[in-house]
Amino acid sequence: MDEVMISKKKPSFPVTGRFHRYLMDYEREFEFHLRYEDLWGWTEAIALEDKKGTNSLWETLIHLPSVRSELDDNLKHLYCLLKMAGDMSAVKHLDIDRIDFCHFANSHPFRIRVVNSYNDNQDYFYIKKADANRVYGLELEQLLSPNNLNFLLKGDTLVEEHIMGIPGDDFLGGYFQRPGINKVRVCKEFVKFNERCFTRLLGDMRAYNYVMDVTLDFDEEQYRVRAIDFDQQSYEGDIKVYLPQFHKENKPVVELVWELLTPDTIRQYQVEERALMTRRAKNNWARINEVLDCMVHDDISTPDKVKELGTGLAKFHRNDDFRACTSMGDLLRKNLVTVLNLDEVR
Repeated sequence: MDEVMISKKKPSFPVTGRFHRYLMDYEREFEFHLRYEDLWGWTEAIALEDKKGTNSLWETLIHLPSVRSELDDNLKHLYCLLKMAGDMSAVKHLDIDRIDFCHFANSHPFRIRVVNSYNDNQDYFYIKKADANRVYGLELEQLLSPNNLNFLLKGDTLVEEHIMGIPGDDFLGGYFQRPGINKVRVCKEFVKFNERCFTRLLGDMRAYNYVMDVTLDFDEEQYRVRAIDFDQQSYEGDIKVYLPQFHKENKPVVELVWELLTPDTIRQYQVEERALMTRRAKNNWARINEVLDCMVHDDISTPDKVKELGTGLAKFHRNDDFRACTSMGDLLRKNLVTVLNLDEVR
């Protein structure tokens, strides 16, 4: 498997006025008091370990009591806005149990743990510095994938709900080896996930950038791969970045796909996923077109990467029209139309 080259440090691109207006029209942008910068200024940070005692790369933050009190009030109201469309009736029985921070992720996220004081049920949400690629990725996930996503934006502050599931690296490293796991179903879902990522040009789906959502289906488990990192939406120039099968971290499941599935079966699952995406795209095409129009006018990559990806897609599809595209928005629109046969809805 050829090594996929990914930029070590992707620059952050601002959300522009045109995209802000789109987000406001579709109730993604709201007025709220808390800003990303308000969570800075802690007095102490304690390294957080996972259940195995390994450094999780997250730190639990300690703020001054007076600062923390105001933060907690704003965070509880923000949680109600995110999860309950602004109904504040639950504020009185919510507690902000913990504020964590990660230095190593591109978005430098804060993770907020919320606890229901009536039953001790826990939930999480995230506050991040908004990056245009990520926000485009979140919106396209909602419109083109089988998954629903809640997120809010105000200025350059992004608020995201927690996506539940087993981290991909944990799944492939441990859960995947459990006796009785239906590996054919896992392979089927990975093929479908691979197809979704390429069609909507979502890159860098290494194992730690997605989760495996496991649900019980009669007497067996069903699986769905869900992306959790959208920073590489339509940024890189290497076409292989948009195909999870080429990331070495996914090697265990890729090898199993070739072992357990025939080429005809792989093709069947690809066609199934394209059919589902085509239905979603046709149902949402007016809105998707608005997103793509915003992308066309935004700088979310570099001219060299746009040219490189255009060349790669032209070779892949055997269609030189891709070489004429001058933005990532143009390339994504052309890729969607080509893969999903959407000429009739343009």
